[in-house]
Amino acid sequence: MRRVAAALFRTALLSPAVLTTYPSDPAWACADFAKAPSSHWSLITKAGVSWLGTPCGERFFSLGVNVLDGGYAEREEAGKVWYSWKAFAPTLADWAAEARHRLFTWGFNSAGGWALTPETLKLPTIINLELGRLARFHWFDPFDPETEKRMDELARELVGPYRGSPYRIGYFSDNEVGWWAGALFVFYSAKPASSFTKQRWVETLHRHYAGDWSGFAADFLPPAGIASWEALLATTERTRMRPGGAGINAVREWAGIVAEHYYTLAERAIRAADPDALYFGDRLPIYYDPAAVRAMAPHVDAIAANYNVDSADGWIADYFFDGLRKLSGGKPVLISEWFFAARENRTGNRNNGHLMTVATQNERGIGAAAATLNFAAIPEIVGAHWFQYYDHPRGGRRDGEDYDFGLVDINDQPYQRLTSDLAIANRRVRQVHSSAAISTTPSASSSVILLPHAAISVDDHSLADWPKPSSLLPRLRPSPGAVEFGEAYLSWSEQGLALATIGQDYFDIDLFAYEGGFPLIDAYRVELGIDAGTGPRRFTLFFIPPRTKLHDHPEMAAQLCAGPAQQAISMGCTEVRGAKAAYFGADQPRITAEMVIPWSALGIDAPTPGAQLRAEIAVTSWHRERWMSLSGRPPPAAMEDPQGWRAMRLGNGPQMIETSPAHPVLAPG
Repeated sequence: MRRVAAALFRTALLSPAVLTTYPSDPAWACADFAKAPSSHWSLITKAGVSWLGTPCGERFFSLGVNVLDGGYAEREEAGKVWYSWKAFAPTLADWAAEARHRLFTWGFNSAGGWALTPETLKLPTIINLELGRLARFHWFDPFDPETEKRMDELARELVGPYRGSPYRIGYFSDNEVGWWAGALFVFYSAKPASSFTKQRWVETLHRHYAGDWSGFAADFLPPAGIASWEALLATTERTRMRPGGAGINAVREWAGIVAEHYYTLAERAIRAADPDALYFGDRLPIYYDPAAVRAMAPHVDAIAANYNVDSADGWIADYFFDGLRKLSGGKPVLISEWFFAARENRTGNRNNGHLMTVATQNERGIGAAAATLNFAAIPEIVGAHWFQYYDHPRGGRRDGEDYDFGLVDINDQPYQRLTSDLAIANRRVRQVHSSAAISTTPSASSSVILLPHAAISVDDHSLADWPKPSSLLPRLRPSPGAVEFGEAYLSWSEQGLALATIGQDYFDIDLFAYEGGFPLIDAYRVELGIDAGTGPRRFTLFFIPPRTKLHDHPEMAAQLCAGPAQQAISMGCTEVRGAKAAYFGADQPRITAEMVIPWSALGIDAPTPGAQLRAEIAVTSWHRERWMSLSGRPPPAAMEDPQGWRAMRLGNGPQMIETSPAHPVLAPG
């Protein structure tokens, strides 16, 4: 599926009158939600495209904003200036009315998590209940029978203010549970025998290994002196995974079991408390565990996922949503949180982490508008919620996060370029989404792939200089039972052949027990085979995690080696002379990297347009749990058969325009 280029979102300007009125198209929203005939929201599929259905029975694409709460109780506290409605309006109701007017002007039509009540905002709203957290499901003892009782009681209490309101679209049960498989495994391994969940953990492993302790001990490192299932239940020390084994399959199974229990209880509690509402799950945290999504799918109406846009130009990686489509059977998806920050900002935010940040407010507006339309071009997506209404305070909120995420700054002044660009994009969403159905025409696997010409910098830690629509390779085909977990891009220049990859897979530092250097056999890796006419050449790009996390994410290192993966694993890495590689997906478990291999490493001088070559790409996940390749064959078989590699030809340009068209110059911000 191709995406909208950042430059192309401004195909039509809308009149000020259109931009300052609430959408009145009957296919867009109820004319007056307060007078809706019921409080029942639904999901609608029309021509292969998913929509929310309002209580009036109309199609609705939720363009929402998170954190519409009026801000903090005090304007100044702890030496910081915070966004607070008290500085900008005589009453909270007055602030809400002005915020609602602004949002309509900017093309938004709803509210997301952490908002004032729907009746106060008079906006369709999806409410975050924090049900599992408040009921002590997560990181306590979820299989304790009392957990279900707590969730049922809390659900009735939490939905009480919203039940029966036509403005209430539905609920998130929690935010960013994550289903971190390794962390779940290690955490419950150290619980006492009295824990219901520890008992289930041991039962799961006993069943997985058919009672064979030696099989379990080959994959895992139990605590010292533990040599039986009974002793494993009794110990309160951690069990960790050994290198080179197949323990990751048991780890993933355990994550699926815990997730299935959570979604079963959450669905039951929420539907009993408010049967007219939709259930959106728990806002996946810019990553998903396949086992958790499979567990979730039967229980939710739509899958909520937070998303960190893949490139500063608004590019959205197709594999992420195709994987959700296949794992869930085509469930609708809501982007429950997405964002853009800029280093140029009036609040003084430092943008101190790994989330999407660009240099200027102009870049922020262009990228955010393109991302809006790229989301709309995905048929399963039924809404996208911007995070958040106002900037973090200068110096960061209480947990340290310090980003220019706001539509307005800390003084309630709108970022003009961002809001005007989003207004234009938001008004085009319905048109784009209406024509978003997936093509059912199969791609010709035997056709020659045309590689665009592009000067790629490996030093900029960005994919913005890639002609992504034309360099994106056909979808990588995964191992049996898996879905693709990434995608690959190829381009060329006089300097060499460039490869980029965007993917996702979770590595847990605490789970994996090893001595010395990281064992390459368990590394996430990308294998590239190229025959440019002088015989096949092979390269392997490994990703190496650190021993400990210094931030909220482990900073990986990219290691590019000449030759097959097994050669580097067995004999060590041989440097590729003149090549450059960079990993910059700091938000692991999202993995983003690029590399350039000089033509000399392929045995030729710089070629000219029209030159032909053959290539294969294969990707293997952490701990060899799953793989994907261009040919759909297992990596060893695919890479060792150059005759089966795909034919490719060097093109004479990027194949598309990705520069911004002329438009009125606005002051920064």
